[in-house]
Amino acid sequence: MAISKKMEEFSKRASWIRKMFEEGARLKAEYGADNVFDFSLGNPDVPPPASFSKTIARLAPEERSGIHGYMPNGGYPHVREAVAAQVGKEQGVSLSRNDLLMTCGAAGALNVTLKALLDPQDEVIILAPFFVEYNFYIDNQGGKSTIVQTDSDFNLDHAAIEAAIKPNTKAIIINSPNNPTGQIYSRESLAELGRILSAAQKKHQTSIYMISDEPYRKIIYDGHEVPSVFQVYRNSIVVSSYSKDLSLPGERIGYLAVHPEIDNKAPLLEAVTLANRILGFVNAPALMQRVVAELQGETVDCTIYTKRREAFSGILSDCGFDFVTPKGAFYFFPKSPLESDVDFVALLQEQKILAVPGRGFGAPGYFRLAFCVEDSVIERSRDGFMKAMEAAKKG
Repeated sequence: MAISKKMEEFSKRASWIRKMFEEGARLKAEYGADNVFDFSLGNPDVPPPASFSKTIARLAPEERSGIHGYMPNGGYPHVREAVAAQVGKEQGVSLSRNDLLMTCGAAGALNVTLKALLDPQDEVIILAPFFVEYNFYIDNQGGKSTIVQTDSDFNLDHAAIEAAIKPNTKAIIINSPNNPTGQIYSRESLAELGRILSAAQKKHQTSIYMISDEPYRKIIYDGHEVPSVFQVYRNSIVVSSYSKDLSLPGERIGYLAVHPEIDNKAPLLEAVTLANRILGFVNAPALMQRVVAELQGETVDCTIYTKRREAFSGILSDCGFDFVTPKGAFYFFPKSPLESDVDFVALLQEQKILAVPGRGFGAPGYFRLAFCVEDSVIERSRDGFMKAMEAAKKG
């Protein structure tokens, strides 16, 4: 065997989105891109704010010595100071640059956090439906995933979470607004989660960390707000990126921030900084650090996503799909009208519609649709969704 057995197995588990991507490429080559409706990838198409282009055009030509060299592994001090001020404002606490680390996106932030926290066989609770890569990130650092289902509306099931906590539980990852459901956890729900974790810490005489993955914090609808985890639980860590709110997924720029009163703060910050280096990230991209430092508080035009959400909601409702309207992010996660989400996704493919089965997110019986696509793709997909639903009803 040329590759490890673990990676072979991981490849099979992670294959759904890849399969949809490959199927999309095949269908587009056969029928033309305009005749395929690809809702498989959460790759934002809304352009970055105009200030991004102006800022990078001004900063990129700088030629002073060391401008593209190494900096402290945690990032440029002035960048961390700017980001800490903004994150502190969002979280309702006072943060210093020493409470924050610049990373290679939220994925880099999650990996360095888990590297810093986990001993072999420590457990991390993840909430289904969940972002596909969480299982792999936890395994990367020697931990074990404990999957807990959310309720029928994709809100926290506090009793199930409490029952899942063990003496070796080290962390829980929450993702709000959520990928793939678009759900936002309420302040009251997060406060109850904080109470459960605090009681478990006392019971097991350990520290349990709440890791809040927030790349969609600014992609929200209908006046909803994303509550602060720092306000409800002291042992909390926020990880995020500029992939969605500035539409910069390919630039791999993000951060992690710790609660200013978090347990073991000094050794934890030292550990995440070391992990940033030894995991091979070394530091976040130099140019992007300098750019985002000047764009704090800015975001893409979310009215574009709002319009698309309303259009897609109308189509899905008219076709008879059962779904929870997303409060944030840019995904729908409807129930499959067939028992097998894989079989229904196959019916959609017959209509040249690409979706991802819910089992890829730990939630069989659902499917994900990403609406970060051109308006016309959504509008022209109506007949295909209607025909797929009719075929499902016929069995």
